[in-house]
Amino acid sequence: MVIASYNSENITSSIYTDLITLLEKGFPIKEYTQVYEDITFRVPVQFVGKDFYKYFPFSRNNKNKLYLTARRIFDIILSCVGILLGTVFLPLILIGNLIGNRGGLFYSQQRVGQNGIPFKIYKFRTMVKNAEQGGAVWATKNDSRITSFGKFLRTSRLDEIPQFINILKGDMSLIGPRPERPYFVEELSQVIPFYETRHIVKPGLTGWAQVKARYGSSIDDSLLKLQYDLYYIKHRSFLLDINIIVKTLSTVIFFRGQ
Repeated sequence: MVIASYNSENITSSIYTDLITLLEKGFPIKEYTQVYEDITFRVPVQFVGKDFYKYFPFSRNNKNKLYLTARRIFDIILSCVGILLGTVFLPLILIGNLIGNRGGLFYSQQRVGQNGIPFKIYKFRTMVKNAEQGGAVWATKNDSRITSFGKFLRTSRLDEIPQFINILKGDMSLIGPRPERPYFVEELSQVIPFYETRHIVKPGLTGWAQVKARYGSSIDDSLLKLQYDLYYIKHRSFLLDINIIVKTLSTVIFFRGQ
């Protein structure tokens, strides 16, 4: 296989002739960005230029009514099951919150949803009260604001159970890009190209970026996760959704949450 430069301006007439000759002899030729995407399962937005439209032939499933209807039915069924299972853990969470958190059980926050429309997300509180008195701050993996019980909730992913309410309401889906706060969306969209493209689909409780990348706590981390998000939007399918669900279950079962 021959890998060609992603920048067509670097391909001289002699190289162009050589590429045609190789193609005629049966050698497969792929652009660098195609190879990058095939190997990493990410869309390399950092290499996308003025011909950006070549890199975003989004999945037809984003407009496929059968696919979207089936997903919505699945979301409703799973969110009902999730809420019922959540009631089983509720006594444990209530006791742990009283001892380890000492404050309100629930936590709500504005997030950006599909088409840039904000919504209020619900979670079990995992940080100390008034954790952001000085303004919005990136959450880190070993954030000192996270309580001892909050760390358990995050590792077990139990803190995300209330998000099934968001899924039931239609604010979110089971699978999609992680919903981000308006403050950070505005900040990141100014420095990362195509960042707001992730809002084409509903945000998700889990997603390709969530199972493939570490906890995002910087602009570089956000760029990496965006690449995974765009890959998901570009290749969205039932098969990829199942892959994400299997990886998510593995994370929950083996307590690899963050």
